[in-house]
Amino acid sequence: MAIVLALLCAAQFMVVLDVSVVNVALPSIQDALDVDPRGLAWVGNAYALTFGGLLLLGGRLADLYGHRRVFATGLAVFTAASLAGGLADTSGLLIAARAGQGVGAAILAPATLTVLTSAHPEGPRRTRAIAVWTAVSLAGGTAGNLIGGALTQYLSWRSILLINVPIGLACLAAVRRIPAGPGRSGDRLDVLGALTATGGLAALAYGVSGSPAAVAAGCVMLGVFVLVEARFTAVPLIPYALVRARAIWLGNVAMLLAGACLNPMWYFLTLSMQDVLGYGPLVTGLAFLPHTLLTMLVGLRVTPWLMRRAGDRVLIAAGALIGAAGFLWQSRIAPGGHYVTAILGPAVLISLGGGLLNTPLTVTVTSGVTPENAGAASGLMNTAKQAGGALGLAALVALTAGPGGGDPAGLAEGYGRAFVLIAAMLAGVAALAVALPDRRDRTPATADKPAGQEHAR
Repeated sequence: MAIVLALLCAAQFMVVLDVSVVNVALPSIQDALDVDPRGLAWVGNAYALTFGGLLLLGGRLADLYGHRRVFATGLAVFTAASLAGGLADTSGLLIAARAGQGVGAAILAPATLTVLTSAHPEGPRRTRAIAVWTAVSLAGGTAGNLIGGALTQYLSWRSILLINVPIGLACLAAVRRIPAGPGRSGDRLDVLGALTATGGLAALAYGVSGSPAAVAAGCVMLGVFVLVEARFTAVPLIPYALVRARAIWLGNVAMLLAGACLNPMWYFLTLSMQDVLGYGPLVTGLAFLPHTLLTMLVGLRVTPWLMRRAGDRVLIAAGALIGAAGFLWQSRIAPGGHYVTAILGPAVLISLGGGLLNTPLTVTVTSGVTPENAGAASGLMNTAKQAGGALGLAALVALTAGPGGGDPAGLAEGYGRAFVLIAAMLAGVAALAVALPDRRDRTPATADKPAGQEHAR
């Protein structure tokens, strides 16, 4: 079991690492491949959109086709896409490779948790295994900026992708240790729903960066997705029981908006440190440590204690407002700024706000869900977070691009506008939190009605 746990944790580490590892390398990628700012945003968005859009579908694969087969498939796709990205010589090939990584991650990430819970019966052993898996996930996010900075500075930006290849091959060599797991052939995958959801989100993200036609196409595809889920799918990706529970649908709107704030933060902070303050990749990675360590400390220690004494919506609103104050402070970054006032001070508020916000919001959107819908609720939450990050980044890049010049002062002005807009969106999260039902007033997300009744509504 120890080998299986190590294998699952290594795979999960890669998936989480690649969400953040490219951030510090973005300026180097921009110089090497001559990418404009909107194209540069898609180096991250291509991964986030395919990962988030296909996560609902990926979560069902292991149940239908067996744990080992799905784990190996996701790992192979992710490893091959990492190799392609590391060898890419144009921005188009790099973005396509990042999308391929997202496909592999959407298959692999749910499989790791499915195998873990299947291999460890309920009780202390499963609890310890999940604790290790969770810690590795947090460490992957923390290590991404630091590893990305070190590899970029001492080797090349390509190494941040190529490092996945030996890890992936080593995991594939040991994949026989993974239990095969049962498979079911009775249920069919909602492939059309997954494709229309992913395509609609991608078109919207592309459209908000300056293409009204793409926005219209994205809206049409998402409309088709809703129609498919409501009328033509026996086992929808998003069960109706989740849609009708106010805590879940309103909480996921807040999660999407929070993702649109907190995920793009890494992009704009990276560029601010390197373009405005003149930090190198390694120093930038080290400068991010207070953000990640403080967020982990607050999220793991402080917030659970507070949740026993205060309502979830109070903590969500407080965290959003504290984070907004941090981003307003961050918007004042300027050339020649000292690390303590330009980065560390805002980081304390941003990290405190994010740490207070995330756990109660996650609890809100996953509470009161029946076991048969638990996976769908988790997938919906992760989809909202990833899609929000991708849409938010595309919109912020479009809204903050403009006159100001390519000198550090002009760039600081554009990045400052992005931080002000992030603060405004966090204020919106606080407003939504007030409308969330209190924990004791939530309507449980009970099982769906039989298909005939549901389609007749």
